[in-house]
Amino acid sequence: MAAARAQAGARSNCPGETETHDESSVKSRPRAPPKPPPTTPSLTVMAPRQQQQQPLLPSFLYAPPPGATGGREAPPAPAVVAGAPSEPPFGKIEMFSPAYYAAGALGGAAACGFTHAAVTPLDVIKCNIQIDPAKYKSTSSAFGVVMREQGLRGFFRGWAPTFLGYSAQGAFKYGLYELFKKKYSDLAGPEYAAKYKTLIYLAGSATAEVFADVALCPMEAVKVRVQTQPGYARGLRDGFPKIVRSEGYAGGLFRGLVPLWGRQIPYTMMKFATYENIVEMTYKHLIPTPKDQCSEPLQLGVSFGSGYVAGVFCAAVSHPADNLVSFLNNAKGATVGDAVKNLGLVGLFTRGLPLRILMVGTLTAAQWMIYDSFKVMIGLPTTGGAPAPTTVPTEGLAELKASA
Repeated sequence: MAAARAQAGARSNCPGETETHDESSVKSRPRAPPKPPPTTPSLTVMAPRQQQQQPLLPSFLYAPPPGATGGREAPPAPAVVAGAPSEPPFGKIEMFSPAYYAAGALGGAAACGFTHAAVTPLDVIKCNIQIDPAKYKSTSSAFGVVMREQGLRGFFRGWAPTFLGYSAQGAFKYGLYELFKKKYSDLAGPEYAAKYKTLIYLAGSATAEVFADVALCPMEAVKVRVQTQPGYARGLRDGFPKIVRSEGYAGGLFRGLVPLWGRQIPYTMMKFATYENIVEMTYKHLIPTPKDQCSEPLQLGVSFGSGYVAGVFCAAVSHPADNLVSFLNNAKGATVGDAVKNLGLVGLFTRGLPLRILMVGTLTAAQWMIYDSFKVMIGLPTTGGAPAPTTVPTEGLAELKASA
């Protein structure tokens, strides 16, 4: 009986035991080591990514500098070319290749041809003041005389030889400057090229201008004759053959070549050397950001401002020769001595200078801006302020990852 009761009690306790076992197993589950919350890993990983995608400075102004990811690994990026657009519309142009110098010539033609043609009215006034100061006593009176005698059309006399002549001159000037600057730098070697860079700018620009003025001289002769002698010819079409018939090529079209060299070579030397140095000082002292991290509009603004300052110096240095060129191209058979006697020593340096400073300063600034805009458009860096673009290495990313 006792055994039967014990067996029955055991059977009656089985459900309770099962409940107790289930209860204890449920209670024991929370005591297991807690699993990390599912959102915690995504928070710790995504925070730096968001920080990387949203840099402190706007991306359209500056590229994020190396190490901006706070010591964490950045996504591997291919090598980039500093200071050049990533996808140039005309394909990649190799620095110092024939295509590079051809691009410089094309940009120079656009920069000089269009700008000189645009200021033809100012050039008409300047040339007439230089040639006939008794009639054209000042800038304001000269405007009145031209308007009264020739009408509005008179302000645009000579625009065709101006455009063609200065387009040819700009192509030789800028294209050959890039070429000779590279050649002279290679001859000097890296150490001396860096030490005497201003001399290289001066030598390269002077050599280029010698060839550029040969291309300009015939059109300059026609331009001055058309602008200062209203009855001589209507423009390039009849003015060019008339000079050749009456005075010949050497005596007519190229008679002012030596004075033109005297005007343009100092002008161009000052233009390029001053511009290159002003751009370098601007990026070094006024803009705290490296040039290759500045936006393209900012770089082109530097080109315009530096070009205007350089243009003021250019006008002052080359103005006496400009007076000589205008006088010799206007008076048949005139000599340099005749020009100095007629203009006087003071007049040689000052007659028409304020107007020329305004004209040349604006011209030089616009030329550098057009030239650099063209270079940026085809994937090349702007002129000055930094060495030629080099490939930025990315091999250091693996070492950075290992050290982190």
